Amino acid sequence: MPRTGALGASDELRERARAILTRNASLTAKESLTVVTDDATREVGELFYAAGCELGATTALLVMPEGRVAGEEPPSAVAAAMASADVALCATAKSLTHTRARINAAAEGTRVVTMPGITLSMLQAGACCADYERVEALTAAMTARLDAARTARIEKDGHTLALNLDGRPGVPSPGVFRTPGASGNFPSGEAYIAPVEDAGSGTMVIDGSMVGIGRLSEAAPMIVHLENGRLTAIEGGDETGPYAERLAVLFERPENGTIAELGIGTNECALLTGNILEDEKIYGTVHIAFGTNASFGGATTADCHLDGIIVNPTLYLDDELVIDRGTFVA
Repeated sequence: MPRTGALGASDELRERARAILTRNASLTAKESLTVVTDDATREVGELFYAAGCELGATTALLVMPEGRVAGEEPPSAVAAAMASADVALCATAKSLTHTRARINAAAEGTRVVTMPGITLSMLQAGACCADYERVEALTAAMTARLDAARTARIEKDGHTLALNLDGRPGVPSPGVFRTPGASGNFPSGEAYIAPVEDAGSGTMVIDGSMVGIGRLSEAAPMIVHLENGRLTAIEGGDETGPYAERLAVLFERPENGTIAELGIGTNECALLTGNILEDEKIYGTVHIAFGTNASFGGATTADCHLDGIIVNPTLYLDDELVIDRGTFVA
């Protein structure tokens, strides 16, 4: 059995945490690290706190209440601590990626690493173990494609969703944070963009996983309906009930159900687990999101940012085939 060290983590996990801090977050002993966590993910937060201390960085651990939904703002004291650190690592149950706290911290020069829903097991296999030089190259290539595109069209099982990308910048999330203000998820590997909010129409199958639901079974996919960029209906359900009831936050305000993101997974090691942090990075998948996108080039500030994964999609950018049923072709 592996030996355990401080806080009960195995030597292998502590080594992985140190490698992520140095290799991906570029943390040095002369810098400060603020680890933000909550009760649900506290084991992971404590792991990175111990790793930061072992690396000689000035390290702090902040434990906050678990948020209600992804995209909810953290307490003001947490936001202030994030903005004052060289590196802020947010190992929380709900995502802080698309919050003003993350935006403001990055604007102050903090390198912000968000890890929503992270588990100890995720650190041992899958996307966390990828060759991040390759992930970075693949992500840059797809970001350039999104940046140049004016339209996108996703097709899946007889459903089509058309999006307007005109004038919106592509955004890379390679999982590498070298420069002041760099921020994004870890593990990562995606290129994404904020579609024009009032121009997305059609229907689409979400059959991988969905924030607020988890992994979806092949027998019970979700169907979303959009008109002029707004979510109008959600079809489907499983033994726990209708999906629309479990995603009621999307209908509480018009902004919450506004199309927010089109993303393309670029991590060849990512696995479908039911955890969006990893699922949306799966190579050859596409995801869409609803809610806040003001943090990456859009115009919407909402109460949430909820992603859904489309497995084996067909994707066109400016009517050019880019992904054919989950396989990159151009």
